[in-house]
Amino acid sequence: MKFVRYIMKNAALASVPKHIDHFSKFSPSPLSMKQFLDFGSINACEKTSFTFLRQELPVRLSNIMKEINLLPNKLLTTPSVQTVQSWYIQSLMEILEFLDKNPDDKVLGEFVEALVTIRNRHNDVVPTMAQGIIEYKEAFPQDQVTNQNIQYFLDRLYMSRISIRMLINQHTLVFDGTLNPVHPNTIGSIDPHCEVGDVVRDAFHSAKTLCDQYYLRSPDLVLQEMCRTKKNLPISIVYVPSHLYHMLFELFKNAMRATIETHDHSSTLPPVEVMVALGAEDLSIKMSDKGGGVPFRRIDNLFSYMFSTAPAPRRGERARPPLAGFGYGLPISRLYAQYFQGDLQLYSMEGHGTDAVIYLKALSTDSVERLPVYNKTALKNYKVSLEVDDWCVPSREPLDLSVHKGPK
Repeated sequence: MKFVRYIMKNAALASVPKHIDHFSKFSPSPLSMKQFLDFGSINACEKTSFTFLRQELPVRLSNIMKEINLLPNKLLTTPSVQTVQSWYIQSLMEILEFLDKNPDDKVLGEFVEALVTIRNRHNDVVPTMAQGIIEYKEAFPQDQVTNQNIQYFLDRLYMSRISIRMLINQHTLVFDGTLNPVHPNTIGSIDPHCEVGDVVRDAFHSAKTLCDQYYLRSPDLVLQEMCRTKKNLPISIVYVPSHLYHMLFELFKNAMRATIETHDHSSTLPPVEVMVALGAEDLSIKMSDKGGGVPFRRIDNLFSYMFSTAPAPRRGERARPPLAGFGYGLPISRLYAQYFQGDLQLYSMEGHGTDAVIYLKALSTDSVERLPVYNKTALKNYKVSLEVDDWCVPSREPLDLSVHKGPK
């Protein structure tokens, strides 16, 4: 019996490339926040969700799996990246088992169990992939083109992962029948009346606790809300509280760390100021600190997976959560903002401080998933070569006008 299962498993593995080729020919189907909400609250039908997900999840998995194979061979051979690749293969195989099944109660129950297993399997994709990057950087010399390709891929991998978890969470939470004790009014993971100020305060207090543990002190919060049409009322939008919390928590950690290290010898700390503004199109959250700022030339590095200002944690280390880890907090927070067509931008004044601004869509109809698609355009981005710059590069050497320069 074991031998038969072994043969069947090997046959299934052998067919994986064929399935990836097939499903990657289809583009993912982006959903709007309103569609997620209407489906979960008005038209909630588990069989419809099952039918959609058993087709959509293989499409999203296969699109990104095609791109994994375009990574540099030296990176692909690292144990950590191979582990991540094996997780994606296993998850695809498990979803494919439901393609031809009739959605009776037994199958629907098995499907939920499979989704939970897949979600748990992919919990550590980010740190494991980060470990793979560290292994690669330690073993091989770096070049600008390769780093650019890795940056492009990781943005797409992590965005795809966010979207897959969103689909899985909506199905399992909506049809599980249990209420979220922290957010009892949520539909799946979406709160139709997400009070932004509450999430700001939650994220601040979590970061403050962490900061107090490390530095034995922390800056205060000054929070303001501005909405011309809803004066004196808390600002709320349709959003995923956990996504917003993630972004704010990362920004608060950065702001607090910078504030304390800049004012290390001062008896008082300037507060971190947050302004929440709601307009006709945008919900904007500006976080301002007086943490000394960042040189302009380093702003792009803060969103790079190949660059970190903090020492990387050891693999498997699960002690107190650090104020800085792999350096992925900002780039992944920006992906969370961009996932529903928003953004996260930094404006820094070296010698003073930094403003971080989260832009979100005010209307649920405008909040549509931003999903990576494997196509010819994506393929071209992995084949970018480093060309000679058509602008003069400033030199750090003193200019000697006595030396005659020949033609280019």
